[in-house]
Formats: sequence, C-alpha cells, structure tokens
Amino acid sequence: MQSYEERLTAPRSWWVIAALVGVSCALILFPLGTLPMLGGLIGGAALAAVAVSSYGSARIRVVGGALIAGDAKIPLAALGEARALDADEAMAWRTHKADARAFMLLRGYIRTAVRVEITDPEDPTPYAYLSTRDPERLVAALAAARA
Repeated sequence: MQSYEERLTAPRSWWVIAALVGVSCALILFPLGTLPMLGGLIGGAALAAVAVSSYGSARIRVVGGALIAGDAKIPLAALGEARALDADEAMAWRTHKADARAFMLLRGYIRTAVRVEITDPEDPTPYAYLSTRDPERLVAALAAARA
C-alpha cells in the first residue's frame, strides 16, 4: 500500500513577516529603553512565529485505512472519487463552486488541491477539499490504499 504524508507549511515570506513583526514591536518600545526594546523584538517575533508555525502545521496523511486531513479522520470506505484540481479548478471549488457543507482544509498560498467525494449516507458532508502541493500523488495514494 502506498502511503502519503504532506505538511502544509507556510511560505518563507511569512517567516520574514514574523521577523518584521518583532522589529516593529522593538521600534514601538524603543522610547522606553534598551531592555523593553529587546523584549519587544524577542516577544513579538516569537508570538508571530508561533502563529505562522501553527497555521502551517496542518498535515494530510493516508495511513491505516483512513485519510487524515488536519483534525478530520475519514475512513477510506467512506470516500468516493478523488480528483486532482489544477490552480484554476481549485480556485473555482474554493469560491463560487464551494458547498458550505464541505470539509475544507484550505491554504490560500497553495494553488492546487484535491477534491474527494464523501459517500457515507449518514454524513452530510458532500466532499473534502484539500489544498496540496502534489495533487496527483495524493490521488494515486488514495487509489492505492482503497485497492
């Protein structure tokens, strides 16, 4: 069985912004002296880094007979067709084609995605939309795991 694992990490530019938040906090506290300025630099950068890290810690895995996407764990038996979406299709499915009942592990900085039908009759969720950098590999892993 082919397994799949991906972490949806934040882009490098977000880490630069986190450092700039620290610099901004240091500049705000500059009139109060050197020690508060250093505290602002370290504290502001640390808080911004924690925010970037937590947002970029979402994972998608196909293991143990289940698709695990973020906090959701969906048994493979409850999944239907998986379809890789290019950038244009992914944009359509996260905007005007989106269903409010769908499960979406959406990261705006990742342009491609996979749309997986959910076939469980007791689950009102019609599909799962998963942002992924390698949609073809995720679709292949789901097909191999179900086979």
